[in-house]
Amino acid sequence: MDLNEIIAFLHAAARSFGAEVTSPWFYLQFGLILTAAGIAWASDRAIRARIDIGAIAMGWPVALRRLAHVLVGSASTVVFAILVSAARLAMVHATWPSRSYLLAVCAKLALAWLVIRLVTSVIRNEFIVRLVSVSAWLIAALSVVGQLEPTLQFLNSDPVSIELGGLRLTPLVLIKLGALLIVALWLTNIASNFVESRINRSTDLTPSIQVLLVKMIRIGLLTVAVIVALGAVGINLSALAVFSGAVGVGIGIGLQKIVANFISGIILLADKSVKPGDLVTIGDSSGRISAMKTRYVSVAAGDGREFLIPNEDLVTQKVVNWTYTDKNTLVKVLFSANYDADPRLVCQLAAAVGAAAPRALKNKPPSCILTEFGEAGMKFSLTFWIADPDGMDSVKSDVMLALWDAFKREGIRVPYPVREIRVRGGALPVESVVEVSG
Repeated sequence: MDLNEIIAFLHAAARSFGAEVTSPWFYLQFGLILTAAGIAWASDRAIRARIDIGAIAMGWPVALRRLAHVLVGSASTVVFAILVSAARLAMVHATWPSRSYLLAVCAKLALAWLVIRLVTSVIRNEFIVRLVSVSAWLIAALSVVGQLEPTLQFLNSDPVSIELGGLRLTPLVLIKLGALLIVALWLTNIASNFVESRINRSTDLTPSIQVLLVKMIRIGLLTVAVIVALGAVGINLSALAVFSGAVGVGIGIGLQKIVANFISGIILLADKSVKPGDLVTIGDSSGRISAMKTRYVSVAAGDGREFLIPNEDLVTQKVVNWTYTDKNTLVKVLFSANYDADPRLVCQLAAAVGAAAPRALKNKPPSCILTEFGEAGMKFSLTFWIADPDGMDSVKSDVMLALWDAFKREGIRVPYPVREIRVRGGALPVESVVEVSG
C-alpha cells in the first residue's frame, strides 16, 4: 500500500463517515447505545451489591466458577451486549439492516470483550492480562469494521519499514514478535516453575546445586523461547550479527558489573562457598542467606532487614561463613572481677554457669581463664560451644545474667572506675586526682 492508496482510503472512510453522521438513523442508534450504557452501569452496581459470587459458586467446577466470576465482574458489559443486541434485532425487523449497523458493531465489540475477559481469566499477571485484552480487542474491532486486512497491509508496507543490515523490520513484524515473545515467556515461566518445584523437592541435591540447576534451566528455556519467537516471524539469526559488535562494546563499557555479578553467582553456586541457609558476615552486614539470585545474594538480618549484596562482593571480599563446614560455634564472654575475689573461685563459677547454659554443648566443656590484671580489676574470658550460631547474642546475655547472680551469691564484686577529687583549703586548682577501684 503506497501513499496514494492510503490517501484514497482515508478519503473513502471520511465520505462514508460523513454520510453516516448526516443520517437520522445514526442519532437514533447513538441514543439507544447511550441508554443501554446507562442501564448497564446501574445494573452493574446493583448486581455487585446484591450478589456474592464467591459464596454462590462455592463447590462449582473450576471452569463454571471462572465463568461466573467473569460474568459478574463484567456485568455491565453483559447487560450492555444484551440490550444492544435486542435493539439491533428490533430495528432489523422494523427497517433496513443497514440502518442498525452501529448497533451491530457495538454488540459485536461487547461480545468480543466478554470472550477476551473469559480467556484471559487464566492469566495471573495483571499487566499481561491488560496488554493481551487491549490488543485482542483492537484486533476484534478492526475485524468487525472490516479494516483488519488493510491495516495489516499498511503495517507491513514499505513506507513504514526500515532496513538494518539486510534485516527488514516493519511494525507488523515487531507486533508479531512482541506477541510471540509474551506467549513464549509466559509458557517458559510456567515450565520453569514446574521444574523448580520438582528440583526443590529432591532430597538428593544440595541447596546450592538446586539453585544452580534452576538458573541453568531458566536461562536455557529463555534462550529457546527467544530463538523460536525470532524464527516464527521470519527473522534470520545470522542477520543479527551486525549488532554483536555493538552489544560487545555495551557489555564492555556499561554492563561489566552486571556480567561480573552473573559470573560470580555461577562461581558461588559451583564452589559451594556459600549456600542458602548459611549464616555469614560480610563487612558490617550479618545474617542468614535467604536467597541466591542472578545478580545478588539476599541476607536476612533477623530484625526484618534484608541485605542485597552483589555476587561480586562475595567473590572478591572477605566473607565469614559461620556454617561452612560445621555449625558448632564458640561463644566468648569477657568479664572482670574485683581484686578482693579469688580468681580460681571466679573461674570455677564461670565454668559452672557456662556448662548450665541451655544451649551449651555437653561434649565440649566450657573453659574460663584469667587473661589480664587490669587497672580496675582482673579480666577473665569464658568460652563454651553451642550447636548453632543463631541467637548467639541472646545466649551471651543469658550467661552474663547468670554470672551476675552467681557473683551476688558469693559476694564477688564487678569492678568499676571511681574517681576521687580532693581540694585542699577550699581553693582551686585541684592539686591531685586519684583514681581507685570500687
